[in-house]
Amino acid sequence: MKTRTVILTALGVLTAGMLGIVAFQTEPVPVDIAPVQRAPMQVTVDVEGETRIAEVYEVAAPIRGVARRSPVRVGDAVTAGETVVALIDPAASDLLDPRSRVQAEAAVREAEAGLQMARSRLRQTQEELQLAQSEFRRAKELVERGVASLTRLENAEQTLGVRQAAQQAAISSLTMAKGALDRARAGLIEPTGNASTTEACCLQITAPVDGRILDIEVISERPVAAGMRLLSIGAPDDLEIVADVHSADAVRLEVGDRAIIERWGGEGVLEARVSKIEPSGYTKVSALGIEEQRVDVVFEIISPVAQRRSLGHGFAVYLRVVEWERNDILQVPLSALFRQDGTWAVFVAKDGVARLRPVDIGRMNDLSAEILEGLSVTDKVLVHPNERVEDGRSIGARNTSEDAL
Repeated sequence: MKTRTVILTALGVLTAGMLGIVAFQTEPVPVDIAPVQRAPMQVTVDVEGETRIAEVYEVAAPIRGVARRSPVRVGDAVTAGETVVALIDPAASDLLDPRSRVQAEAAVREAEAGLQMARSRLRQTQEELQLAQSEFRRAKELVERGVASLTRLENAEQTLGVRQAAQQAAISSLTMAKGALDRARAGLIEPTGNASTTEACCLQITAPVDGRILDIEVISERPVAAGMRLLSIGAPDDLEIVADVHSADAVRLEVGDRAIIERWGGEGVLEARVSKIEPSGYTKVSALGIEEQRVDVVFEIISPVAQRRSLGHGFAVYLRVVEWERNDILQVPLSALFRQDGTWAVFVAKDGVARLRPVDIGRMNDLSAEILEGLSVTDKVLVHPNERVEDGRSIGARNTSEDAL
């Protein structure tokens, strides 16, 4: 009987002890665990860009006139020096207001009077020349007879030369007067209708280069001023990309840096490289209303044209500019890092317990961070550790992500 009592008492004490242990045991914290890996790593500057044709040729009106309806359309192929891309007729005369008409009529009368004066002056010089010629012949005969002196002949010859010069000046004055009259009469010419209805065209403008029509400024018939832009031409295969990059990111880039073109609308990715970084920036307001300093960076597309036939002028693309890359880098997910006493640290999963470990990191990108010291490839770290995780706390793996990097 005593033995039975002792056994029951012992079982009761053991059960109470086990219940106490269970009651006071800390429940493991469920966590996500990722391995420390050696893998390729890139640090990129991600920007949005826009394609453009590197050399765009704009065709402008060389004279003031009326541009006929455009003989080409957007997308048409053109040949340099052959394809007519614009037709321009000279501008018609402007209508005269009353004051301008009175002034033009007065100018015509003044020019007519000047012409009459020039004709009278010419007749006068002709008469004087004939008289000088007769005087010269008479003096010459008298000198030959020995009746007159040689001085008289020289005076007559000089007078003849003066009269001949006066006649030439009178002829030139008459020509000038005729020109002045024609110019004055031209000021009275009224518009005679639309010159573009005639069969002949005054000016045909041909394409300056081989390519395609990118856009047309003037497609319907309309008056144009000299220098007005009519259309633009470019070669679709001669594409480049321009992106407005934040100035703080632009200083990290160099000409020749590799770039990966994503989300361009086609299959796969395209290759490009930085060909130019503009030396000056500009202020641009972001979508959040914040003023930012931006710099235009130009990219040369390296991928063959056959891989990007559908890519055209003014298309949106997304680029990842490779600032730095290595093939074998020890790294952890960026979400495993946190700040601890002014340094970076991670929680390492060790025998079902979280262990706090400080680390030295190098470069970081959007997904991972380079580990310089503090971890090895055999370690596993906690991803997104919450406030319940602390050094020495029991943990339970919710899932182990081998692809967390």
